[in-house]
Amino acid sequence: MKRKQFLRYTGAALSVAALGPVLTACGGGSDFVSTAPAATVGILSPEEIAGLKFMREEEKLAHDVYVYLYGLWGANPNATVFSLIALSETTHTEAILALLVKYGIADPAAGKLPGEFTDPALQTLYNTLIGMGQVSLIEALKVGALIEETDIHDINAKKAVTDEVDIVQVYDSLLCGSRNHLRAFNTQLLALGVTYVPTVITQAEWDAIANALPETCGG
Repeated sequence: MKRKQFLRYTGAALSVAALGPVLTACGGGSDFVSTAPAATVGILSPEEIAGLKFMREEEKLAHDVYVYLYGLWGANPNATVFSLIALSETTHTEAILALLVKYGIADPAAGKLPGEFTDPALQTLYNTLIGMGQVSLIEALKVGALIEETDIHDINAKKAVTDEVDIVQVYDSLLCGSRNHLRAFNTQLLALGVTYVPTVITQAEWDAIANALPETCGG
């Protein structure tokens, strides 16, 4: 993080230098120092940028899969969970988009139709999950559980490489939502007599989340 902090400091200094003539021409004078900080934005590391771009598309993937699966199984009351969680995933992916805009990062989901992704690994995953979810409602609900445990794993990994407060806050909000979604899918599976076995997070992590009460998430 030392190099990143140096780059952030340098970027701020350059912003001040660039704004100097403008502020002076406007009669800035002593306002120079107080005005400049508002124009600066933190410089992100390549890992932070990659993390935001990946999470933008991963949250889109969750939304797109849930919309598709609801279209298949929506006549069954147990499938309502897909519609409800798809709405939440829209909020999630838009929260990441807001960060991309703030930091001037190109949106990998721009212009993409439902089920289309820039990241080839996420495109392959989407295609695989759609195929799995077509088998039966139970398999579709398992897809939901798989997406949420994968989200939790991936968000934690991306959170570990950033020290930007706003990014951490968004990631924490996404984690809270994913834990609630996991509980919702688990509840539907249990109602159908199915005990889900996690494959991405540990059984202990799954149990700790699944057995906890729903949370109130910020953001």
